[in-house]
Amino acid sequence: MDAAYTAPPEVGRFQQLSLIVGVVCLALVGVGVAVTRNYELFFRSYLTAYVFWIGIALGSLAVLMLQHLTGGAWGLVSRRVLESAAQTIPLMLVLFVPLALGIHVLYEWSHPHEVAADPVLAHKARYLVPWFFLVRAGVYFAIWLALSYLLNKWSGDQDRTADRGISRRFRLLSGPGLVLFVLTVTFASFDWVMSLDPHWYSTVFGLLFVAGWGLSAFAFVIAALVWLSTRKPLQGVVAPSHFHDLGKLLLAFVMVWAYLSFSQYLIIWSGNIPEEARWYLHRQRGGWGVVAVLLISFQFALPFLLLLSRDLKRNARLLAGVAGLVLFMRLVDLFWLIAPEVPKTAGHHLNISWMDVLAPVGLGGIWLWFFATRLKKRPLLPFNDPYLEDAIEQGARHGH
Repeated sequence: MDAAYTAPPEVGRFQQLSLIVGVVCLALVGVGVAVTRNYELFFRSYLTAYVFWIGIALGSLAVLMLQHLTGGAWGLVSRRVLESAAQTIPLMLVLFVPLALGIHVLYEWSHPHEVAADPVLAHKARYLVPWFFLVRAGVYFAIWLALSYLLNKWSGDQDRTADRGISRRFRLLSGPGLVLFVLTVTFASFDWVMSLDPHWYSTVFGLLFVAGWGLSAFAFVIAALVWLSTRKPLQGVVAPSHFHDLGKLLLAFVMVWAYLSFSQYLIIWSGNIPEEARWYLHRQRGGWGVVAVLLISFQFALPFLLLLSRDLKRNARLLAGVAGLVLFMRLVDLFWLIAPEVPKTAGHHLNISWMDVLAPVGLGGIWLWFFATRLKKRPLLPFNDPYLEDAIEQGARHGH
């Protein structure tokens, strides 16, 4: 590793703090489950937290492939953050084990007697069956791990050899890789979230997760890059123009997420089919309507208006504040999607448990610890990338 590009000491301290917070919060959740025996509440909280954090990992993988295909100075200065986030996918595979153990708690289609008594479940029984659910998850992870491994391996090779031909390999893999990403994320969202209510379906649901996880990734990358840009070696390298580009991309994904969300709502509500509309009815009553208004206001309206400002997008701290808001609302959005269906006895009323807070913090601490571990092992800039010098010069020219 080139010493001039090594991560600052603060990354190591952040790594240790994240691990401590993660372990303590997950231990508290474990004690709470052992005392209360409320397994439905635990798995609801765990699923929400898991989908949030794997969304950042997989969204970063997609953004990394997008950058390899399109180029752009923003992607070169943020590449190590994207690669390190994508390298957390093996951790998410391990953390998937509790969800595999909780199939019978979360999903009513996993119970043979429920399937036998319900014609809709019986019709879907060949697809919604526990063993096939796990096989599909294995296929998704195999594809995600392969893409992450190859992109990171070739990036390391480029650091060592300065082989200009590796840039072509990135592009050749990233094209079909993005297609595979959209397909796997679509089916994973169907399996893990939409099948919580196996009587309801939406063909837009998968694209909502593709856009949502991309939005999560851009928000996380902006927040991480702002923090790193105040310290060497990125201090003075990441310029306002780089943040301006990232801010525009964050705005684009805010708009895509809002467009898809509204399209799904408009089509289902105007269709007025009881089997479809009831999914939204559950999320407009019993306190959930307040959450829906918060999502409209703070995951779309406010970020949209703020990100229209050129000055804000070039101000790293203000942009980081918007990114932090978007990240928090992404967690709220997933809670709004998942929690009304679990536990089944809740009657679709809004109920927020302390596990809903500690589980995301606990999983986040473990995820951030692993992310920081990967970030420390690589130079913070791809110093042998043939386009890096141009990216830095471009930032310097348009920095003010």
